[in-house]
Order: sequence, then C-alpha cells, then structure tokens
Amino acid sequence: MRSTYVFLNYFFFAFHLFLISFILFGWIWKRTRRLNLVVQAATAFSWYVLGIWYGIGYCPLTEWHWQVRYRLGHFDMPASYVKFLLDSLTGMSWNARLVDTVTVVFFGLAVIASVWVNVRDWKNKSEI
Repeated sequence: MRSTYVFLNYFFFAFHLFLISFILFGWIWKRTRRLNLVVQAATAFSWYVLGIWYGIGYCPLTEWHWQVRYRLGHFDMPASYVKFLLDSLTGMSWNARLVDTVTVVFFGLAVIASVWVNVRDWKNKSEI
C-alpha cells in the first residue's frame, strides 16, 4: 500500500504543478483559452465559495494530496500548496504571507488576461 501512496504523492505533485502552470498560462494559446477560463472559474469557486466553509484558498486537490502525505508520515504541511511547491523545489522556507500575496496577484492577472483574450476572440468571431 505504501507504494500506492508514494505514486499518488508524485502524481499530485506533478499534476498540481501542471494545473497551476495551465491556470497561469493557458490563456496564451487560442486552442486552450476557453478551457483555461473554465479551470480558472473552478479555481476561484473552490478558493472563495468552498473557502467559506473550508477556509479561503481551499483546494480539494491539496486536501487529497495532504491526506496522501499524512499517510506517508508528513504531518507538518503548510496551508498553501504554492508555498509547499516553492519550499520543495528550492529547499528554502518561503514566507507564507508573501507566497499567498504573489499567488493571488498572479492568479488575478491570469484571470484578467484570460477574460480579455476570450472576449476579444468572441467579438472577432461575431464580426465575421
């Protein structure tokens, strides 16, 4: 059973890293723009609506990953998955408040960019 949890630990790490990258940059490519906007909306829903009950910034993927890591003997997980990623990838301990602030700012910028290009694409399609 331990090997399953080790696999899931790596899976969640890689998948979450991919998902964060897609949330931030998926609006760049025309083929992924609509999906990017949907994923951003789902993320915002999780953070701010589910967050009413589970804590602002709640993510079910993080919750599942923390459960896997708990079963592997890791009991001191930070509240922020991005902080966990940065700490894990750099070997440093990043300031949680700074990481949270930068995360929200970059998420907001990505949402603005995604909405802008999706609206522009929709208007251009309507003009044809």
